[in-house]
Amino acid sequence: MHSSLIGKVEKANRYSREPDRVTFESFALTFRGDNDTHRVTLEGDSWGCTCHFFESWHSCVHLLALQKMLGPMLPEHAQVDLLPAERSSIAV
Repeated sequence: MHSSLIGKVEKANRYSREPDRVTFESFALTFRGDNDTHRVTLEGDSWGCTCHFFESWHSCVHLLALQKMLGPMLPEHAQVDLLPAERSSIAV
């Protein structure tokens, strides 16, 4: 292997262990849940999910799972809160 490629591979390996170098601004994906498949999106400040729970709560298990998977690669505004402030005061 060419010596300059070895250096690039080593650098890529180091970068892959430093997820805080990456910040997602937008993406779309398919999430295969236990009962159905859903489309999840992040566009700027707005999450979207095609599951029924998201329709009411603007958050869901799919977003929570992505937060755990992507961790520091999500911008602060994209961190998921299952019970946003305006809903947390509602009696369960």
